[in-house]
Amino acid sequence: MADSSSRQRPSLGQMCSSSFLQDHQQYKPPVPINQNIGEVLGAQLEDNLSIAPPINPISPDPEKVTESGVIHSIFNHQATTLPHGTPRVVATIFYKSSNPVHPHFHPDVSPKPVPGDKLPSPQIPEGSAPTDDVEKIPREPPAPEPEPLDHLYGPYVSQLCLTNFLQTLESLPTPYQRTTTSHRCLDREENPRVVEVTFAPPPDPAYLSFVDLRKHESIWRFEREWNVEVVLQEEIVFRRHKRLAVFDMDSTLIQNEVIDEIAKFIGVENQVSEITERAMNGELDFAASLKERVGLLKGVPADVFDKLKSVLTISKGAKELCSALKALGYKLAVLSGGFQPLAEWLAEQLGIDYAVANHLEIDPTSQLLTGNLVPTYPIIDAAQKRSLLKSIAAENKIPLSQTMAVGDGANDLLMLHAAGLGVAWRAKSRVQLEAPTRLNGESLSDILYLLGLDSEDVVELTSAK
Repeated sequence: MADSSSRQRPSLGQMCSSSFLQDHQQYKPPVPINQNIGEVLGAQLEDNLSIAPPINPISPDPEKVTESGVIHSIFNHQATTLPHGTPRVVATIFYKSSNPVHPHFHPDVSPKPVPGDKLPSPQIPEGSAPTDDVEKIPREPPAPEPEPLDHLYGPYVSQLCLTNFLQTLESLPTPYQRTTTSHRCLDREENPRVVEVTFAPPPDPAYLSFVDLRKHESIWRFEREWNVEVVLQEEIVFRRHKRLAVFDMDSTLIQNEVIDEIAKFIGVENQVSEITERAMNGELDFAASLKERVGLLKGVPADVFDKLKSVLTISKGAKELCSALKALGYKLAVLSGGFQPLAEWLAEQLGIDYAVANHLEIDPTSQLLTGNLVPTYPIIDAAQKRSLLKSIAAENKIPLSQTMAVGDGANDLLMLHAAGLGVAWRAKSRVQLEAPTRLNGESLSDILYLLGLDSEDVVELTSAK
């Protein structure tokens, strides 16, 4: 038996060896670097290869192991796609680059003020009220303007703009339903000015009709915030395949009001222009106002129409629009509250098939205007324009769903509502409020985007022989 005194008992110094503390302390001293990165990675790769993969003792059964199909979401999504035949709506979003709603830059990017500068007077957005004169609007001060987000995120239809549009649709006061969306940039891929968004299904018409959706205040506010215009159309085959387009002439296909131009010759321009403006705004009966204005033209030489041809300015994009539509096989018509000689001249310039306007009576002896309309021809007022749209469509066996009408005055509203697509082009305020759709762009060729065409299509059509 060993002597107990010869056994070495453990001491505190042995338990607190330097190696023990070094191995177990939380923050170890840094290891000296004596390897390069290639050696370190190579060593790690060898270690990984030396470790055998774990073996699953239970072999998988492909006939029994399937996906659970559970989708984690705050909404009650279904795993299946939308049923075939679900209605779809197309929203064509135009950035208003030429006519910004917000005339002031955001403070972060605005130029430095110059001493003595005055703040511009407040303005009423175009198309938002029957008059743009602040003094004539008897109401409370308008609500603060929405933040001009296009100045922050770019003067084009940005991705954030599209996201905000979809959020606007989802925020409409209707029961939530699963929505699918897609979009196309119609003019260019980078920083597009025109984007087409398709979404399905539209809001339940029991809660929000399509007519009300087009004019919903949430859509209007979105337009104001992002400086855009939104045109909503039901996605049907005839949205893309129309066959008849009818146009107003004055302030639509041409930039002038013909009767005002005639009035300049005899010095009654102010009187005639005031009546014209009130008539186009719907404040006066069109037929009565036309007769009153024509009466002021008594004694004007009949050759005034030949002189006016050099004064008239065809609207930007009108030639490209008519050329593209003719290449697609459209029938075109100009239905004008103006006068027949100039409507026929314009039809020749643009390749238009039908030209119908008012006929001024001419004294055969003196070759002067009598101040009357030819009684055997009907006055081309709002009802007559709608009737002509329907008769031309019937003559060519074209359903109204395949027709398009474009105008700017109150006397165009009936035909705009009767056509498959009615566009108020740079229209009077009341007309913009009441028309099915509106556009205030620079070029009439923008209307081609509403037919689902993109910029490459437009170039191909306008260059076709």
